[in-house]
Amino acid sequence: MGHLQAKGFNVKTNNVTDNQLNEIEVKYGVPRSLQSCHTALVEGYVIEGHVPADLIYRLLKEKPPVIGLAVPGMPDGSPGMEGANSGPYDVLVFDRKGAVRLYARR
Repeated sequence: MGHLQAKGFNVKTNNVTDNQLNEIEVKYGVPRSLQSCHTALVEGYVIEGHVPADLIYRLLKEKPPVIGLAVPGMPDGSPGMEGANSGPYDVLVFDRKGAVRLYARR
């Protein structure tokens, strides 16, 4: 969340239980395989996991007909998970038909 705040996003935090988070992810159409530790709603899109801010801005500029972006798990190198073992990770885009595809590789 600090990453998003530092990049200009106004972040409102709601701490919820794992069950409540799962209900939110189901409500907003996040596929089970993409569910992660954080879920955000940004201008009608769902942002799941440690998605870099620049890719959220890109999504908002492009406005594709998708549900949102996801970084499943907490991969080394993603925002908030930087460290000595940082490696490449995938940022995925998902839509209402269940399609998941690569949006960017970091």
